[in-house]
Amino acid sequence: MNPSQALSIVLVDELVRGGVREAVLAPGSRSAPLAFALLAAERAGALRLHVRVDERSAAYLALGLAKASARPVPVVCTSGTAAANFHPAVLEAHHAGVPLLLLTADRPVELHGTGANQTTHQVGLYGAAVRAGYLIGPPEDRPEAVAGWRSLVCRALGAALGTLGGPPGPVHLDIALREPLVPGEPGGWGQPLDGRPGGAPWTELPARADAAPWTELPAPGPDPLVEATRTLMLVGDGPRWLAEAAGHAGRAHGWPVLAEPTGYAAGALGHMPLLLADPGFLAAAQPERVVAVGRLTLSRPVQRLLSDPRVRVEVVSPGPGWADPGRQAAAVHSPAWLAGRHGPGDPGFLALWQAAARAVRAVLDGPLGGAPGGPALARALLAALPSGALLVLGSSSPVRDVDAAATPRSDLTVLANRGLAGIDGTVSTAIGAALAHGAGGDSRAARPDPEGARPDPEGAPLDPEGARAVPAPAFALLGDLTFLHDSNGLLIGPDEPRPDLTIVVANDDGGAIFTTLEQGAPAHRLDFERLFGTPTGVDLAALCAATGTPHRLVADLAALPAELVARPGLRVLEVRLDRARRRAQAQQLREAVGVALAEVVSGH
Repeated sequence: MNPSQALSIVLVDELVRGGVREAVLAPGSRSAPLAFALLAAERAGALRLHVRVDERSAAYLALGLAKASARPVPVVCTSGTAAANFHPAVLEAHHAGVPLLLLTADRPVELHGTGANQTTHQVGLYGAAVRAGYLIGPPEDRPEAVAGWRSLVCRALGAALGTLGGPPGPVHLDIALREPLVPGEPGGWGQPLDGRPGGAPWTELPARADAAPWTELPAPGPDPLVEATRTLMLVGDGPRWLAEAAGHAGRAHGWPVLAEPTGYAAGALGHMPLLLADPGFLAAAQPERVVAVGRLTLSRPVQRLLSDPRVRVEVVSPGPGWADPGRQAAAVHSPAWLAGRHGPGDPGFLALWQAAARAVRAVLDGPLGGAPGGPALARALLAALPSGALLVLGSSSPVRDVDAAATPRSDLTVLANRGLAGIDGTVSTAIGAALAHGAGGDSRAARPDPEGARPDPEGAPLDPEGARAVPAPAFALLGDLTFLHDSNGLLIGPDEPRPDLTIVVANDDGGAIFTTLEQGAPAHRLDFERLFGTPTGVDLAALCAATGTPHRLVADLAALPAELVARPGLRVLEVRLDRARRRAQAQQLREAVGVALAEVVSGH
């Protein structure tokens, strides 16, 4: 056994002891010892390995796996530009608080600065976007080496999970490896590689205390000694438990709760951007206090409200920082604040917001809401999904269409890359999330569960009695540019775990979101298509055929529910939309909503 092989075996073993159950590999020569160790761990049933040929897609696959499972997921690559291609996913994981582990193989120090092939300065490559960075020098056969490696892995896991304070996030391990890079003959390494007895981690880490079972807490109830307030709660992107805690507090205190799609909770009202964009309604329904939970990133009307100096803004944040782009936050609370007693809501204020949400829903149920376009697609999709499904939303128009037009559903798990809200890697994110959510039906390895549930070798988890659990279906809604931006995510080898995932592509041949922004105004009509519309004319059916991905064109939204019946495997449903009509349709919808909200105000 050579030193690089010994180091890799120890690192992978300690990752498994620390809770890692999924790993992603982008092939390369310098990372070969890590690749062999990961494959051996998969064959032993310790984890599930995913191999991808594109480092950027690989990193986003790991991001999706980690985002959906809340477990740390390592992604491994060779040296040089391979490591640089992780950077977009690192930035997303940093801002979204996702526990991503970046294991980048490196050349040993004696090759740095010599012009050696694929050699660059990788230490600090990701700058301030990682929670921690560690350099593991070329392994040497020393008595203390194994303890040092195992201890370092535990530190990396703790930093990635934020177990000792601070938000979860990415951690970088730069691993310098000398040749030989392939497994050697038995022996040749003088030190034992063993970890703690019984499969225990080298260092036991505390569990995060913030992910408490909020839904099991008794309703805190309002404090009768505190005067009623016109309090409005807004829920943005964050962990699922945080949204549930916010919904629980809103119901207990009688506060209206508006939620973005990734913050859906029971009782949340929908159509937040349409409600907050109407000045007449907002003048009548002006809150005295806004409680902002998580990160609210989707609409300008929300940001205008949070920047209004007439409103007291209070922020609930799960980490040491807090979202306050309007710089108006008067108080910041930890999530535990949600389980306390606070002033009761004004019943009339709650009734006004509930009536307004019903009025907007009625408009959307009419001809304007059903007009062919992104909002109608979003509304139809959310209504048709089965309970318990996972939905991954692409940035730009899809997530905003769901936010404005769809009826909230707390029985769905809705995820989106809202850390930096880029369109990068969304296909791979959705595939990773689907695999972690339980939709992957073709795993090549068992997945041990530390709680004692025996894993199913085909990827569907088993309950402790051994009965096959029903896989939760998974779906994604992406725009055509988002889909094309990560079409490499469809490159899945025949021996790789495959998800049961339906990707719905809203294909309006270009950047639809810009049609509703300043760039889409008539004054810029002559330059719009080339600079912002950017049509590509790609034949999505042919693209899918090139990767062996089943594709169907859905010509009528009425046929969408039947097409969404869960089927095994990865497939693409294309829905073609007319981008040219989007701006006018949005204006007509706002006007109709304004009329409906005026009637609500006059009736209250």
